[in-house]
Amino acid sequence: MKAQSVYIHIPFCQQICHYCDFTKFFYNEKLATEYIEALSNEINTQIKGTKNQVRTIFIGGGTPTALNLEQLRSLMQLIDSKFNIAGASEFCIEANPGDFDKEKAKLLKSYGVNRVSLGVQVFDDAMLEELGRVHKIKDVYSTINLLQQYGFDNISLDMIYALPNQTVEHFRQTLDEALSFNLPHYSAYALQIEPKTVFYQRYHKGKLHRPPQEEEVRMYDILKESMKCNGLKQYEISNFAKPDYESMHNLVYWQNEHYYGFGAGAHGYLPGKRSGNIRPLPAYIKQAMENGYPILNIEEIGIKEMIEEEMFLGLRKMEGISDRHFINKFGFSYELLYKDTLSYLGDKGWIMRDAGYLRLTDQGILFGNEVFAQFLLEENDLSVVR
Repeated sequence: MKAQSVYIHIPFCQQICHYCDFTKFFYNEKLATEYIEALSNEINTQIKGTKNQVRTIFIGGGTPTALNLEQLRSLMQLIDSKFNIAGASEFCIEANPGDFDKEKAKLLKSYGVNRVSLGVQVFDDAMLEELGRVHKIKDVYSTINLLQQYGFDNISLDMIYALPNQTVEHFRQTLDEALSFNLPHYSAYALQIEPKTVFYQRYHKGKLHRPPQEEEVRMYDILKESMKCNGLKQYEISNFAKPDYESMHNLVYWQNEHYYGFGAGAHGYLPGKRSGNIRPLPAYIKQAMENGYPILNIEEIGIKEMIEEEMFLGLRKMEGISDRHFINKFGFSYELLYKDTLSYLGDKGWIMRDAGYLRLTDQGILFGNEVFAQFLLEENDLSVVR
């Protein structure tokens, strides 16, 4: 095994959200059955043996719970045959409110799923409709109640803010309602306008009203304050958790560790390479069934790319980048490469050094993309460590 984490993509949705640019398709029962078969061939081809040991398993989408009960059972049987679920620390599935019934909850619990990430987005039925969501606020309550009845205590609730026509007060109300569930984990992301989405088309036609930037910043401040007041620690730019409830799978990404990616459009990261799978569903199914390797592209990852990604991803975490960990991983200090960069960003007030860690300041978080861009390297920059 070259990786200790597994991502599995289920691209089906009952409705396509207006902001989503992930690989997704309208649910079709026949196509979904064919997809599970192709996915099985991909995993069986690339992962040898049975009950391989992994730390985390994450089923994302799309909407994995859009699968019917028998398709979901087939998926669980596949995962159970290839990976030692009992030995994994975290087995998470993404879901939409309203997608669960008792049978699905019982099935997931019986196969060892121990974390559910619910895409709630906002507590406003009219705004949910504008986003292209099919669930209502009442579905959030019934779904959380159902999951808790079947013993799921590690539930994460995902939100989006800076939505079209959303005010600061409106976001505060959504946040208060979300926190009333007293869940152990919350994620909240500012809306991004992605190409090839409904919102992208509306935005470029001048038909999408977004809150001013200063209001988006205020929403983020309220988010951080509210989470802290409710006993949730911010451990990443957009993620908050009670002690010991951090998303272990997402930390694999932010710690720049290796993981498998299976399914249409999925990405994997193994030593020395990142791979991306074919996105169109018929092409993915055809290639996966033919040879088990439905790969669209492979990017070679050398020392330059590894260091850049270590800095980008590590700075997303609130604890930042450990000086000692970086030296242990690469054999030298990042200061050899980034002395001038660190001085520049320090003078801007965007980064700070504290107790052996490099981290973003509160101001630096707001300018994160500009900070990350400063850590891009030229090939000749590495001459000082060769």
